[in-house]
Amino acid sequence: MFSHKQFIFLGVALFIAMNFTVITMGSTESLPAQGLERLFISITSPIQQGVTKTIHFTRNIWNTYFMTVLAVQENVELKKQLEKTIEIKNQCKELKLENIRLKKFVDFTGLVPDTYVAAQVIARDPSPWFKTIMIDKGEKDGLVKGSPVLVSEGIVGQTIKVAHNYSRVLLITDRNSAVDALVQNSRVRGIVKGNNTVKCSFVYALRKDEVKEGEMIISSGFDQVFPKGLKIGSVLKVTKVHSQLFQDIIIETSVDFDKIEEVLVLKNIR
Repeated sequence: MFSHKQFIFLGVALFIAMNFTVITMGSTESLPAQGLERLFISITSPIQQGVTKTIHFTRNIWNTYFMTVLAVQENVELKKQLEKTIEIKNQCKELKLENIRLKKFVDFTGLVPDTYVAAQVIARDPSPWFKTIMIDKGEKDGLVKGSPVLVSEGIVGQTIKVAHNYSRVLLITDRNSAVDALVQNSRVRGIVKGNNTVKCSFVYALRKDEVKEGEMIISSGFDQVFPKGLKIGSVLKVTKVHSQLFQDIIIETSVDFDKIEEVLVLKNIR
């Protein structure tokens, strides 16, 4: 009994011998094509045709596989390039927005002769009972406790704790915050108090004083913390009760505290 490998070896040897015989007989001009030669041709031709088709089929499969691998590699590379392009686009957009914000700072500080330090907001107090932020400037930058913190839109708050490289800022929306203020048009005086919400109260304005909705509230400068004339917010609602000495006034702050990213800290105010 022949083994499987021996059977394959004999088949390949027979195929090679038959092909060699046909080629030899076909190349001898002195010998006419006899019946045996025609028999060999008829036997080997289908085999040769099958081998040729197998080779072509294998070649096509290999080419298809090779092209698929190249397409996958190219697709991966294109995805990387696309991700990088999107990242660069986002960075350019962020730089553009930052430049707009910083330009407002430049225009704002150019109108005031005092010295400011620009700082980045690096953290926010997650507690609902306190409204504070952390900035990346501190004692080494000339900041002290009680330094006013501003943006171009108005007052943000003041520093309450100052370390070497960082400072904590109490926002004017915190219930522990108080800013001496004026109604810009009528000059009615009061105190802006935080409510731990996005709105503040303008308290101690006498009921007899005329305060209208939409009027601007500014810092008075009397508290010796914030310079005079800085924007705080606009009057949102005015309520007068005859039995009360003071009005109930709600103001909407000029600053959107949820979107603060950079601030200016005023130095050397004393």
